[in-house]
Amino acid sequence: MKQRRTFISDRQDKKIIALKVFILLFAGLSAQEQQSHSGKDSLCGTAPFVWKKYFTHQYKKVPYQYAFKASTKKELEAWQHEFREALKKQLGISRLEEMYRGYFPSGEKQSTEDLGSFIREKWYIWTEPEVPLPVYILIPKDKKGKLPLVITPHGHSKNTALYAGIANNEEEYKQMKEGERDVAVQAVQEGYIAIAPTTRGFGETRKEDDIQHDKLSSCRDLLVHDLLIGRTPIGDRVWDMSRIIDWAIAHLPVDAKRIAITGNSGGGTVSLFTAACDTRITVAVPSCYFCTFKGSIGSIGHCECNYFPGMLTMGEMYDIAGLIAPRPFCSINGRLDDIFPIQETLFAFEQLKKIYHVAGAAGNCELYIGEGGHRYYKDGAWPFIKKHFEKIK
Repeated sequence: MKQRRTFISDRQDKKIIALKVFILLFAGLSAQEQQSHSGKDSLCGTAPFVWKKYFTHQYKKVPYQYAFKASTKKELEAWQHEFREALKKQLGISRLEEMYRGYFPSGEKQSTEDLGSFIREKWYIWTEPEVPLPVYILIPKDKKGKLPLVITPHGHSKNTALYAGIANNEEEYKQMKEGERDVAVQAVQEGYIAIAPTTRGFGETRKEDDIQHDKLSSCRDLLVHDLLIGRTPIGDRVWDMSRIIDWAIAHLPVDAKRIAITGNSGGGTVSLFTAACDTRITVAVPSCYFCTFKGSIGSIGHCECNYFPGMLTMGEMYDIAGLIAPRPFCSINGRLDDIFPIQETLFAFEQLKKIYHVAGAAGNCELYIGEGGHRYYKDGAWPFIKKHFEKIK
């Protein structure tokens, strides 16, 4: 009886072995079949997950709720009104307006310097009751009466005073001159009042420990804490620019009909979104930013402060820029800029021109391409700003 049990066990073992062989052969065939089909659809089969391909696939499915479709000025104006209010809500600006209804910014001067042809002052402007925003104000000495105002938000930089012409060492001075980054100085030399603000999340507005450890910015922390309360870094920065305009009109000899905004990279972001949301901006000149979302921040690594929830569900960057029409808009870009690719910018510009055409202001929309990389190009800014300031009566 014992031998019979052994015989039965041996036979079962053989069956088990045969079954295992069959399973292995089937698995091998199945894997080959799946591999042969993996090229047909990268989202199926055993092919590895490809991040960029996946999100490119997702972008194609996104419905642009506010994509431009107007064919008349009346339709364009209705689209702009609806889209602008929705954009301000998405950025958290509407929440700020509710929180600080009736609030007017105050200012406190810290220092004054006479630099020959202009005066440079450092101020704090309280854009919120708890936010003393450092700004430099540059005023030409040989001009009388009310003057045009140029706001110059900076990009990602440890030195937030570089636009005001302040370099802390030789390397910064070289960067400032070669990249033409003393934007506020350029503006005051054109005869305009210039305000070079600290972009929130940089400089003195970083977290205390980020300042202690000399980190570039507090952009990520600003983003995550803003998201908890229904706000965004872009919205905060647009709010700051608008409150600076409030304060400047009330306290400086500013011609409120002539207000321009221009800055490079992250300063270009602030310039474009501020002009889209605040119609007091007369001329907008973002540098090394205007592109497509999909072709820049959607496919290339960028700082977290560039994003806000659902931005592509609203429209592409050229739709947002369309909120500026018919006001003058000039995009400055570098042909060799590898984080805002020029081919994507050219495509976006063609779409934006269609909006300006419907607005009856095709001549107010320009693109200047500098023969270099990611930097400011002053030749693209000041002739454009001057030309359109002179047209305003």
